[in-house]
Amino acid sequence: MWKFFIYSLIGIICFFVPITINGKSTLLIDHIVQWITFLVNPILPYYVLLLIIIGALHPFINKKWNKSKTDIIFSLFKVLGVFIAFMIVFDFGPGFVLKESIGPFLYDKLAIPLSVLIPVGAILLTFLVGYGLLEFIGVIMRPVMKPIFKTPGKSAVDAVASFVGSYSIGLLITNKVYKNGGYTHKEAVIVATGFSTVSATFMIIVANTLGIIEHWNLYFWFTLAVTFIVTAITVQLPPIRFEKNTTYQNQPYKEEKRRNMPLLKESWLEAKLAVKNADSLIGNVRENLRDGVVMTIAILLSIMSIGFLGLIIAEYTPIIEYVSYIFYPFISIFPVQDVAILAQASTISIVEMLLPAAIAQTADLATRFIVAVMSVSAIIFFSSVVPVILSTEIKISVGKLVLIWFERVVLTLLITIPFALWLF
Repeated sequence: MWKFFIYSLIGIICFFVPITINGKSTLLIDHIVQWITFLVNPILPYYVLLLIIIGALHPFINKKWNKSKTDIIFSLFKVLGVFIAFMIVFDFGPGFVLKESIGPFLYDKLAIPLSVLIPVGAILLTFLVGYGLLEFIGVIMRPVMKPIFKTPGKSAVDAVASFVGSYSIGLLITNKVYKNGGYTHKEAVIVATGFSTVSATFMIIVANTLGIIEHWNLYFWFTLAVTFIVTAITVQLPPIRFEKNTTYQNQPYKEEKRRNMPLLKESWLEAKLAVKNADSLIGNVRENLRDGVVMTIAILLSIMSIGFLGLIIAEYTPIIEYVSYIFYPFISIFPVQDVAILAQASTISIVEMLLPAAIAQTADLATRFIVAVMSVSAIIFFSSVVPVILSTEIKISVGKLVLIWFERVVLTLLITIPFALWLF
């Protein structure tokens, strides 16, 4: 069991323990990313461009671009992302593309850092999720899942997998369990919309963009708590409350089996089984790196297409400003300095979770902290999570997803604003 202790400790140090190097205190993963970025900085713009081109060509090569209307739309968005990336890298094209706060911001501040961070994070996540820690935490969390979140204990694994891995990993697990009869439709919806948030690696980008990385541990753990509190509330509200308790293709529901032993002993047993069945370190690293590169490509394309269009709409049209008024009543009850910025950041979060950070960079510290928490806790955004949910067997309409997003944003604001104002 030395692998459980040693590898888990390495993972915890990489993601949660600030380390000072050359006078700068930040997470070890952040130090590694900055070092790699410094070494290969001249080629990074072209590396990112290559990944974007590969990602855009892939659906046309495997002939999956026209399988559905959703596939067609997102494939065309990917092509758009290639053209935008070309213009930014080689400095040509319309002024609105090359404007510092739009194209160059997306490419230099988001796309390039993510192109290094996600693969590096995927490698280091091997230590957190590959050798029993995930299973250990999952069992420990079982007693709170059913009474609070109305889901079986096994959903704790989905939740932890999303926070330390990615929403795609969490949704993959959720869809598989649902198809095997382990979740009802309602339970699957709760897990998919309540736990499938972005990973710690994405949160690092948000924290760096908003200048709150020095408050990392506070930010991470508070966001984790807020996300789960909001989920516990939304399961009691429409539309989730009225989702059907049917199973996939009406198969028999598989009740969760508990071993007849104390919880801690059971969690330790699950951890030992995970370590026993785990692949070699090299094998896990190879698999996680592959998944990380695939995810990097998908995210880069969404940033350069949907993210770009979101910023254009925010910059040149009043749409985001007008829609943002729906959040004013909830924000204005508190003495927030940057009400307009917070409302617009909340609104644009439905487009892409990284865009609120772009809008709120110049706001005061309290507002930046609120935006950082909200962008993660909202969970629902159209550049990635929504199409992934729609591609699963967990059938839920876009309209319901938008309503869940609105509820999550409002609840997050009501919880986070007073805390941030008190703290900062």
